[in-house]
Amino acid sequence: MSMKLGKWKPGKIALLATVAVSYLFLYLPVVHIGLASFARNSNFPYPPKWSLDIMARLFSNSLYQTALGNSLIIGIFAALLSTALAGLATIGLMRHAGRRAPLYLALFIAPLFVAEVLLGISSLIFNGLFLGLQGNMISAILANTVHCFSYALLIIATQLYRYDWRLDDAAMVFGASPARTFFEVTLPLIWPGLLGAFIVTFIMAFNNLEISFYLLGATPTLPSAAWGALRYGVKPELYALATCVNLIVFALLAIMFVLMRTGLLTFGHRPERERSAV
Repeated sequence: MSMKLGKWKPGKIALLATVAVSYLFLYLPVVHIGLASFARNSNFPYPPKWSLDIMARLFSNSLYQTALGNSLIIGIFAALLSTALAGLATIGLMRHAGRRAPLYLALFIAPLFVAEVLLGISSLIFNGLFLGLQGNMISAILANTVHCFSYALLIIATQLYRYDWRLDDAAMVFGASPARTFFEVTLPLIWPGLLGAFIVTFIMAFNNLEISFYLLGATPTLPSAAWGALRYGVKPELYALATCVNLIVFALLAIMFVLMRTGLLTFGHRPERERSAV
Protein backbone atom coordinates (compact mmCIF):
# COMPACT_ATOMS: atom_id res chain seq x y z
CA MET A 1 0.00 0.00 0.00
CA SER A 2 2.84 2.40 0.80
CA MET A 3 4.33 1.73 -2.64
CA LYS A 4 1.08 2.75 -4.33
CA LEU A 5 0.70 5.85 -2.21
CA GLY A 6 4.27 6.80 -2.96
CA LYS A 7 3.44 7.18 -6.65
CA TRP A 8 0.90 9.91 -5.86
CA LYS A 9 3.22 12.86 -5.38
CA PRO A 10 1.83 16.15 -4.03
CA GLY A 11 2.31 17.84 -7.38
CA LYS A 12 0.35 15.17 -9.21
CA ILE A 13 -2.43 15.26 -6.62
CA ALA A 14 -2.64 19.06 -6.89
CA LEU A 15 -2.77 18.83 -10.70
CA LEU A 16 -5.56 16.26 -10.65
CA ALA A 17 -7.49 18.28 -8.08
CA THR A 18 -7.14 21.43 -10.22
CA VAL A 19 -8.39 19.57 -13.30
CA ALA A 20 -11.34 18.12 -11.38
CA VAL A 21 -12.34 21.51 -9.96
CA SER A 22 -12.00 23.12 -13.41
CA TYR A 23 -14.27 20.54 -15.03
CA LEU A 24 -16.81 20.90 -12.24
CA PHE A 25 -16.74 24.68 -12.66
CA LEU A 26 -17.28 24.34 -16.42
CA TYR A 27 -19.86 21.56 -16.63
CA LEU A 28 -21.95 21.82 -13.47
CA PRO A 29 -23.79 24.89 -14.83
CA VAL A 30 -24.43 22.96 -18.06
CA VAL A 31 -25.92 20.06 -16.08
CA HIS A 32 -27.99 22.45 -13.97
CA ILE A 33 -29.39 24.21 -17.06
CA GLY A 34 -30.17 20.86 -18.66
CA LEU A 35 -32.11 19.69 -15.62
CA ALA A 36 -33.92 23.02 -15.38
CA SER A 37 -35.03 22.70 -19.01
CA PHE A 38 -36.90 19.46 -18.34
CA ALA A 39 -38.13 20.15 -14.81
CA ARG A 40 -41.32 21.72 -13.56
CA ASN A 41 -39.45 23.98 -11.19
CA SER A 42 -36.69 25.62 -13.21
CA ASN A 43 -35.34 27.69 -10.32
CA PHE A 44 -34.27 24.68 -8.23
CA PRO A 45 -34.86 21.42 -10.12
CA TYR A 46 -33.71 19.09 -7.33
CA PRO A 47 -35.00 16.47 -7.26
CA PRO A 48 -36.17 16.95 -10.86
CA LYS A 49 -39.83 16.47 -11.67
CA TRP A 50 -39.75 15.92 -15.40
CA SER A 51 -41.86 18.01 -17.73
CA LEU A 52 -41.72 19.14 -21.38
CA ASP A 53 -43.66 22.35 -20.80
CA ILE A 54 -40.60 24.61 -21.05
CA MET A 55 -39.47 23.00 -24.30
CA ALA A 56 -42.97 23.36 -25.73
CA ARG A 57 -43.01 27.06 -24.81
CA LEU A 58 -39.63 27.52 -26.49
CA PHE A 59 -40.68 25.94 -29.79
CA SER A 60 -43.92 27.92 -29.80
CA ASN A 61 -42.11 31.23 -29.30
CA SER A 62 -41.90 32.99 -32.68
CA LEU A 63 -39.23 35.42 -31.45
CA TYR A 64 -36.73 32.67 -30.73
CA GLN A 65 -37.55 30.91 -34.00
CA THR A 66 -36.85 34.07 -35.99
CA ALA A 67 -33.72 34.79 -33.97
CA LEU A 68 -32.41 31.26 -34.54
CA GLY A 69 -32.99 31.54 -38.28
CA ASN A 70 -31.16 34.87 -38.48
CA SER A 71 -28.24 33.57 -36.44
CA LEU A 72 -27.95 30.49 -38.67
CA ILE A 73 -27.93 32.64 -41.81
CA ILE A 74 -25.24 34.95 -40.42
CA GLY A 75 -23.17 32.07 -39.07
CA ILE A 76 -23.27 29.91 -42.21
CA PHE A 77 -22.61 32.64 -44.79
CA ALA A 78 -19.99 34.44 -42.69
CA ALA A 79 -18.20 31.12 -42.13
CA LEU A 80 -18.32 30.24 -45.83
CA LEU A 81 -17.00 33.64 -46.90
CA SER A 82 -14.28 33.89 -44.27
CA THR A 83 -13.09 30.30 -44.87
CA ALA A 84 -12.98 30.72 -48.66
CA LEU A 85 -11.21 34.09 -48.50
CA ALA A 86 -8.80 32.94 -45.80
CA GLY A 87 -7.97 29.79 -47.76
CA LEU A 88 -7.15 31.78 -50.90
CA ALA A 89 -5.18 34.34 -48.89
CA THR A 90 -3.16 31.66 -47.11
CA ILE A 91 -2.28 29.90 -50.36
CA GLY A 92 -1.24 33.22 -51.85
CA LEU A 93 0.91 34.05 -48.84
CA MET A 94 2.75 30.75 -48.85
CA ARG A 95 3.11 30.37 -52.61
CA HIS A 96 3.44 33.82 -54.15
CA ALA A 97 3.97 36.53 -51.52
CA GLY A 98 7.75 36.21 -51.31
CA ARG A 99 9.49 38.85 -49.23
CA ARG A 100 6.27 40.81 -48.74
CA ALA A 101 4.60 37.93 -46.90
CA PRO A 102 5.14 39.47 -43.39
CA LEU A 103 3.53 42.73 -44.54
CA TYR A 104 0.51 40.97 -46.00
CA LEU A 105 0.23 38.77 -42.92
CA ALA A 106 0.19 41.83 -40.65
CA LEU A 107 -2.63 43.33 -42.71
CA PHE A 108 -4.61 40.10 -42.69
CA ILE A 109 -4.44 39.58 -38.93
CA ALA A 110 -5.08 43.24 -38.08
CA PRO A 111 -8.79 42.60 -37.24
CA LEU A 112 -7.61 40.43 -34.34
CA PHE A 113 -6.60 43.59 -32.49
CA VAL A 114 -9.86 45.49 -33.04
CA ALA A 115 -12.59 45.09 -30.45
CA GLU A 116 -15.87 43.67 -31.73
CA VAL A 117 -17.75 46.72 -30.44
CA LEU A 118 -15.53 49.06 -32.44
CA LEU A 119 -15.86 46.89 -35.52
CA GLY A 120 -19.64 46.98 -35.22
CA ILE A 121 -19.77 50.74 -34.70
CA SER A 122 -17.30 51.48 -37.50
CA SER A 123 -19.23 49.23 -39.90
CA LEU A 124 -22.47 51.00 -38.97
CA ILE A 125 -20.90 54.44 -39.52
CA PHE A 126 -19.33 53.38 -42.83
CA ASN A 127 -22.61 52.00 -44.15
CA GLY A 128 -24.67 54.95 -42.95
CA LEU A 129 -22.46 57.98 -43.67
CA PHE A 130 -20.45 56.90 -46.69
CA LEU A 131 -22.68 54.39 -48.45
CA GLY A 132 -26.07 55.64 -47.33
CA LEU A 133 -27.18 52.13 -46.42
CA GLN A 134 -29.09 50.97 -43.41
CA GLY A 135 -28.02 47.96 -41.42
CA ASN A 136 -29.21 44.68 -42.89
CA MET A 137 -28.32 40.99 -43.02
CA ILE A 138 -25.78 41.46 -45.81
CA SER A 139 -23.84 44.13 -43.93
CA ALA A 140 -23.94 41.99 -40.77
CA ILE A 141 -22.59 38.98 -42.68
CA LEU A 142 -19.79 41.05 -44.23
CA ALA A 143 -18.81 42.61 -40.91
CA ASN A 144 -18.72 39.20 -39.23
CA THR A 145 -16.65 37.92 -42.15
CA VAL A 146 -14.07 40.63 -41.52
CA HIS A 147 -13.94 39.68 -37.86
CA CYS A 148 -13.68 35.92 -38.52
CA PHE A 149 -11.28 36.14 -41.46
CA SER A 150 -8.14 36.45 -39.33
CA TYR A 151 -9.01 33.45 -37.19
CA ALA A 152 -9.73 31.34 -40.27
CA LEU A 153 -6.42 32.38 -41.82
CA LEU A 154 -4.42 31.31 -38.77
CA ILE A 155 -6.22 27.95 -38.60
CA ILE A 156 -5.67 27.21 -42.29
CA ALA A 157 -2.05 28.36 -42.08
CA THR A 158 -1.30 25.68 -39.49
CA GLN A 159 -2.53 23.10 -42.03
CA LEU A 160 -0.69 24.54 -45.03
CA TYR A 161 2.56 24.97 -43.11
CA ARG A 162 3.25 21.25 -43.58
CA TYR A 163 1.85 21.02 -47.07
CA ASP A 164 4.22 19.74 -49.78
CA TRP A 165 3.82 22.16 -52.69
CA ARG A 166 5.82 19.80 -54.91
CA LEU A 167 2.64 17.76 -55.26
CA ASP A 168 1.00 20.67 -57.08
CA ASP A 169 4.05 21.21 -59.26
CA ALA A 170 4.12 17.53 -60.17
CA ALA A 171 0.43 17.57 -61.14
CA MET A 172 0.90 20.59 -63.41
CA VAL A 173 4.03 19.05 -64.95
CA PHE A 174 1.89 16.09 -66.00
CA GLY A 175 -0.62 18.36 -67.70
CA ALA A 176 -3.16 19.28 -65.03
CA SER A 177 -4.50 22.81 -65.13
CA PRO A 178 -4.19 25.01 -62.00
CA ALA A 179 -7.92 24.62 -61.32
CA ARG A 180 -7.81 20.84 -61.67
CA THR A 181 -4.68 20.72 -59.50
CA PHE A 182 -6.45 22.64 -56.78
CA PHE A 183 -9.62 20.55 -56.75
CA GLU A 184 -7.98 17.15 -57.19
CA VAL A 185 -4.68 17.56 -55.31
CA THR A 186 -4.65 20.56 -52.97
CA LEU A 187 -8.22 20.56 -51.69
CA PRO A 188 -8.39 16.86 -50.72
CA LEU A 189 -5.24 17.31 -48.61
CA ILE A 190 -6.06 20.59 -46.87
CA TRP A 191 -9.79 20.05 -46.24
CA PRO A 192 -9.35 19.32 -42.49
CA GLY A 193 -7.97 22.83 -42.04
CA LEU A 194 -10.82 24.32 -44.04
CA LEU A 195 -13.34 22.34 -42.00
CA GLY A 196 -11.77 23.49 -38.74
CA ALA A 197 -11.81 27.12 -39.91
CA PHE A 198 -15.45 26.81 -40.96
CA ILE A 199 -16.52 25.35 -37.61
CA VAL A 200 -14.67 27.98 -35.56
CA THR A 201 -15.87 30.93 -37.66
CA PHE A 202 -19.44 29.62 -37.70
CA ILE A 203 -19.46 29.47 -33.90
CA MET A 204 -17.98 32.98 -33.67
CA ALA A 205 -20.48 34.53 -36.07
CA PHE A 206 -23.40 32.56 -34.65
CA ASN A 207 -22.64 33.71 -31.10
CA ASN A 208 -21.65 37.27 -31.95
CA LEU A 209 -23.66 40.00 -30.25
CA GLU A 210 -21.83 43.30 -30.70
CA ILE A 211 -21.35 43.34 -34.49
CA SER A 212 -24.77 41.91 -35.34
CA PHE A 213 -26.55 44.16 -32.81
CA TYR A 214 -25.19 47.39 -34.28
CA LEU A 215 -25.83 46.38 -37.89
CA LEU A 216 -29.24 44.74 -37.45
CA GLY A 217 -30.83 46.90 -34.78
CA ALA A 218 -34.29 45.54 -34.02
CA THR A 219 -33.80 42.43 -36.18
CA PRO A 220 -33.31 39.69 -33.60
CA THR A 221 -30.52 37.15 -33.48
CA LEU A 222 -30.16 34.44 -30.88
CA PRO A 223 -27.57 36.33 -28.75
CA SER A 224 -29.53 39.61 -28.92
CA ALA A 225 -32.80 37.87 -28.03
CA ALA A 226 -31.17 36.17 -25.06
CA TRP A 227 -29.50 39.42 -23.98
CA GLY A 228 -32.78 41.30 -24.25
CA ALA A 229 -34.59 38.67 -22.21
CA LEU A 230 -32.04 39.02 -19.40
CA ARG A 231 -33.24 42.56 -18.71
CA TYR A 232 -36.49 41.08 -17.41
CA GLY A 233 -34.91 38.17 -15.55
CA VAL A 234 -33.78 34.77 -16.67
CA LYS A 235 -36.75 32.98 -18.20
CA PRO A 236 -37.05 29.19 -18.39
CA GLU A 237 -37.09 29.41 -22.20
CA LEU A 238 -33.44 30.52 -22.08
CA TYR A 239 -32.59 27.34 -20.19
CA ALA A 240 -34.30 25.27 -22.87
CA LEU A 241 -32.58 27.24 -25.63
CA ALA A 242 -29.14 26.71 -24.10
CA THR A 243 -29.88 23.01 -23.64
CA CYS A 244 -30.87 22.59 -27.29
CA VAL A 245 -27.66 24.27 -28.45
CA ASN A 246 -25.57 22.11 -26.10
CA LEU A 247 -27.28 18.93 -27.27
CA ILE A 248 -26.59 19.80 -30.91
CA VAL A 249 -22.92 20.50 -30.15
CA PHE A 250 -22.49 17.28 -28.17
CA ALA A 251 -24.23 15.31 -30.93
CA LEU A 252 -21.88 16.73 -33.59
CA LEU A 253 -18.85 15.95 -31.44
CA ALA A 254 -20.09 12.40 -30.90
CA ILE A 255 -20.60 11.92 -34.64
CA MET A 256 -17.10 13.21 -35.39
CA PHE A 257 -15.64 10.92 -32.73
CA VAL A 258 -17.42 7.86 -34.15
CA LEU A 259 -16.31 8.72 -37.69
CA MET A 260 -12.70 9.06 -36.56
CA ARG A 261 -12.77 5.85 -34.50
CA THR A 262 -14.27 3.83 -37.35
CA GLY A 263 -11.83 5.29 -39.89
CA LEU A 264 -14.56 6.59 -42.17
CA LEU A 265 -13.04 10.08 -41.95
CA THR A 266 -9.59 11.27 -40.95
CA PHE A 267 -8.83 14.64 -39.45
CA GLY A 268 -5.50 16.33 -39.04
CA HIS A 269 -2.25 16.23 -41.00
CA ARG A 270 -1.22 13.21 -43.03
CA PRO A 271 2.19 11.50 -43.15
CA GLU A 272 3.17 13.02 -46.51
CA ARG A 273 2.74 16.53 -45.10
CA GLU A 274 4.70 15.65 -41.99
CA ARG A 275 7.64 14.45 -44.05
CA SER A 276 7.56 17.63 -46.11
CA ALA A 277 7.99 19.91 -43.08
CA VAL A 278 11.28 21.72 -43.03
